[in-house]
Formats: sequence, structure tokens, C-alpha cells
Amino acid sequence: MNIILAGPGRAGTALCLAAASAGHRVVAVLGRRPEAVEGAAARFDAVAFGFDDDLPAVDLLMVAVRDDAIEEVADRLAPRASNVGAAVHLSGLKPAAALAPLADAGLATGVLHPLQTLPTPEAGAEALPGSWFAVTAHDPVLRSDLEDLVASIGGHPFALDDEDRALYHAAAATAANDTVAVLALAANLFAAAGVPFDAARPLVEAVVANAFRLGPKESLTGPIARGDVGTVVAQLQAVADRVPEEVDRFRRLGRVVAELAGTRGIFEEIL
Repeated sequence: MNIILAGPGRAGTALCLAAASAGHRVVAVLGRRPEAVEGAAARFDAVAFGFDDDLPAVDLLMVAVRDDAIEEVADRLAPRASNVGAAVHLSGLKPAAALAPLADAGLATGVLHPLQTLPTPEAGAEALPGSWFAVTAHDPVLRSDLEDLVASIGGHPFALDDEDRALYHAAAATAANDTVAVLALAANLFAAAGVPFDAARPLVEAVVANAFRLGPKESLTGPIARGDVGTVVAQLQAVADRVPEEVDRFRRLGRVVAELAGTRGIFEEIL
């Protein structure tokens, strides 16, 4: 597949790196910042284009810009994209209709969202094989092509309807960002106890593996799950004494755990 990358940021560059490793070709790069465009074009041995240039004949235009710029970029590129077969954006939230100007110009349009964290292009490209990708495309040929692209880099495609995108995006943010927030709380408590955060890695990895193997509720352990009020009281007191700025967050999280465990009534007075 021949690809144009519009927006050489972390997500677009990561996906294009993975695609290039799988034998696809990035033939052109364009974006707002000339230095970023030139750097990415050199990386892929591609041609640097501007928004006023007619786009070359390719299979796929990949619009990898921030969510609030997708419609604007689609509008600017539509008059220049007569030789392009299809276009996708990479947003987890925005619908395929964000590319309406390109659809009006005759391109098949859709969405390809990697369900993966992409902190840098290089780390992202390494993480994409084995990751799942949300695919949205009404055109059956484009849908098949996107599924083949995902499979070629070792990913797993799944269909996502536009009406489910906001809820899907909320779930993705919960799985990624909220997990990090909980780990940050744990890191602060470990630090106050003089224990290195790395000591928790095997525990956290085992918990995550259990959650996917057994299910989140079935893998829950600990004093709240077993209704051990005395232990939870001691924990709360220790946090209040040693890390008082975290006690409210610790208590709120305990309520969430109790709801999941079905022990909320037992801890009503202390959480």
C-alpha cells in the first residue's frame, strides 16, 4: 500500500514506521511545520509536500492531526486529492464524517485508531504489533484494506461504529490514563514507606494478567474484597498520618473497589 502521511506527529509517524516495516511505502509527507515534514520525509525516503500541492496517486491518505484540526485539513486537501483512493483519520473520538470534504471529493473515508499508547514514534511503532485497532469504514473495499493493513503489521482489527466512538474512547482513557493515576498514588505511598516503586512491578503485572485471564471482578483480592475492616482502618490511618495529601484519593478509590467487590455496605462508615 502506498501512503501519504498528513501530520508527522507521534501517532502518524509510529503507524507509518510500523507500516513501512511491513512492506508498505510512505511516498509523501505534509504538515504545518516544515522542519517536521522534512524530517519525516527523509526518514521514509518520501517527498515533502505542502497543503497547496496536488497530492500524488496513492492508496491511502492518513490524516494524523489533532482532533480539532481534522475537518480543516480534510477541507484543505480535498481539492488536491483527486488521485488518492481513500482517506482515514486516526482519532479515537471523531467520526468518519470528519473527513466529509474528502468523501465529497470522491474518496472512500474511514477511521483507523490504534488502541495503544504512543509516547514516541519509535516506542509506538514497537508497541503496535500485537495491538488492537478500531476500524470504521462503510466502504467494504476500504474496510478490507484497513483490516489487511492492520494484520500486516501484526495487529488485530475490530469493527467500531461511529455511534460507539465516544464510549469506546472513554473506555480507552480509563484503561490507560486512570491506570497511570492509580499507579502514581501507589508510587507516592511506596515512597513514603521507603519502598522502591519497581518492587511493585511483578505484582502489577500479575494483577493485569489475572484481570484479562479471569475477568476484573474475579481477579480482585485484598482486604476490601474479603471484608477485612480492621486492615482497611489501619491503612487509612497510616495514609492519613504519613501521606495526608493522598488520604482522600485513597478513600475514594477504596469506595470504587468496594463497589466492585460487593462489600460497600461493610465499609460504609469508613470509606
